[in-house]
Amino acid sequence: MSSPLAPSGGGPITDPAPLSLCAREPRVPADRLVAEMVPPPRFDSVRFSTYIPDPNQPSQTEAVGVLEGFAAGLDSGAAGGSGKRRLFGFGKAPKKAPAGPRGVYLDGGYGVGKTHLLASLWHATPAEPALKAFGTFVELTNLVGALGFQQTVQTLSGHRLLCIDEFELDDPGDTVLVSTLLGKLVDAGVALAATSNTLPGKLGEGRFAAADFLREIQGLSAHFRALRIDGEDYRHRGLPEAPPPYSDAQVTDVAHATEGASLDAFSPLLEHLARVHPSRYGALTDGIKAVCLTGVRPVPDQSTALRLVVLADRLYDREVPVLASGLPFDQLFSDEMLNGGYRKKYFRAISRLTALARDAGRLAGTR
Repeated sequence: MSSPLAPSGGGPITDPAPLSLCAREPRVPADRLVAEMVPPPRFDSVRFSTYIPDPNQPSQTEAVGVLEGFAAGLDSGAAGGSGKRRLFGFGKAPKKAPAGPRGVYLDGGYGVGKTHLLASLWHATPAEPALKAFGTFVELTNLVGALGFQQTVQTLSGHRLLCIDEFELDDPGDTVLVSTLLGKLVDAGVALAATSNTLPGKLGEGRFAAADFLREIQGLSAHFRALRIDGEDYRHRGLPEAPPPYSDAQVTDVAHATEGASLDAFSPLLEHLARVHPSRYGALTDGIKAVCLTGVRPVPDQSTALRLVVLADRLYDREVPVLASGLPFDQLFSDEMLNGGYRKKYFRAISRLTALARDAGRLAGTR
């Protein structure tokens, strides 16, 4: 497709002026937040059959079997009216939840395929897409902020299944809020599935232990069955080392030669992220086919680092390659950050950005 800036009468040209994330300030209506509670593009086509268990980790094969059975047990009559009708307060009152566990918690380190399995569960659940929801903990709290607590309960009570990826427990207020919300949904017959992040100070193996998760969600522990998934980060399993950064000139040339690419200096982008609510980072990347960054350097503080983690997650979900100059991504975070309470988030961001940097090699002709 020719660029809107192509000279009159001329043939198609590739974007002479790349897009800029810093120039975007998206506004996201509440109904879009609800409609987008589905597995992101990276996980749109995953299924249990596409999950490749590590033969040295039998817990991975076992988890697939348990989750397949869990999905099969979520018949179409498990909850009340459709999500759309419940959004406006109509529809039949939901049925009470049956006895026994109505939820599963996937317990394991980063990169063992928890999100793949969670999305596969969503796809395998026998219900229409409008009757099941998938989102991160941040997206769920953003939904509550947009709709209000009671309206969120009404909206989700008509669902068969709610999948929560990266359940964050480092904010006590948000934890209590979502724990209360889940209690209401369990009472309405909604099945739950979750993965979670590490609490501050819970370094261990870079994972959040099931016992701690069940304690933090207070009275809901009886509704969850914990599934431990052992293994190493699949993104590093038999893959080459992260590619070295490119030069500023190379990154700029690729940005100009790639339709739909964005081009931003790293430090101004970090400053811009502070002006955009993290719930809008997905919208910030709408239509972006590649992200080109110049001058990557260590992030200056923890607040900035956590915002970058969210952006990395949204780019990874959408399979947007990242081409960068400056320092390699494994030098983004200080030793203090990597040894602190948000350690798991930072390692996940490094892992995901490294994977996206490998994907960007095709743009630069090095792959």
